[in-house]
Amino acid sequence: MPNLSIKDVPEAWAQALRERAARNHRSLQGELMALIQRVVEPESLPLANTAKPLTSRRQGWKTVEQIAAELKAKNPNGPVLGQPLGVDIIREDRDSR
Repeated sequence: MPNLSIKDVPEAWAQALRERAARNHRSLQGELMALIQRVVEPESLPLANTAKPLTSRRQGWKTVEQIAAELKAKNPNGPVLGQPLGVDIIREDRDSR
């Protein structure tokens, strides 16, 4: 794969990109690749902090509200009583180490 280099990037831009990468849990390299992919492949997944919701960009994706409504319709009484919550299972596993 070819390498690209951008010279003389203003420090404020570089810092903004580092902060954006941190917010998106990416390395600076990963964030730059995601930005380039978004421009080169406009139908790819949108990046964080974009104005359009996922459902408008890619068919088959649901919003958090849609998923919550579907789960509530499937189980209107909430979680099954007597069953541990996922967070409790994770804590038990973590604390057993």
